[in-house]
Amino acid sequence: MLEPNFFARVYALVRHVPRGRVVTYGQIARALGAPSAARAVGWAMRECPDDVPWHRVVNARGEISLRPTTGYHEQRARLAEEGVRLDRTGRIDLTRYGWREI
Repeated sequence: MLEPNFFARVYALVRHVPRGRVVTYGQIARALGAPSAARAVGWAMRECPDDVPWHRVVNARGEISLRPTTGYHEQRARLAEEGVRLDRTGRIDLTRYGWREI
């Protein structure tokens, strides 16, 4: 069972992800001491406040998890503005763009 303030802790951590870097749902879960809560991190990101850079959170394969709709294109555009590039298959090189300070 997740603690009541888990979402708040997710948002606090994501606010620290620097421009031009990405983290995965699983990295966030592990950093918060809940290694099996990657899906809960995803739920938190669906409801995050406007000041949380949600676009910097991707899945473990370095892909945008949103289906190719408006949200997908917005996330891709925001990442591109920060210099994060996706390859032809739609993946982000986590070695290059991943935030390792987490």
